[in-house]
Amino acid sequence: MAQKKGLGMGLDALIQAKTRKEPENEPETHVTSEEQVKAVMEDVKKNPRITLWSARSAAVLRYLKKTQPEFSISREASSLIERAVREKYPDIWELFSDL
Repeated sequence: MAQKKGLGMGLDALIQAKTRKEPENEPETHVTSEEQVKAVMEDVKKNPRITLWSARSAAVLRYLKKTQPEFSISREASSLIERAVREKYPDIWELFSDL
């Protein structure tokens, strides 16, 4: 079965397999303003939730929930997403160190 790529992969897109190659594009650059950072921080303080869709990730996490006592899907998903985002966007991650 061919591996899906890009949109619609949700958590799978963030947690990259060791065999998956990075696209050979130019590095991304982000223009940052204090106003943008402040606006994002205000939004996130009101609602820190994100929504994503990934059938395979959902299946794995639900399996763990059913088979491991005290397993928290939210805690595990947060940990995985934070690690992936921090590694992929370290400069932007630092902008929000106060959160």
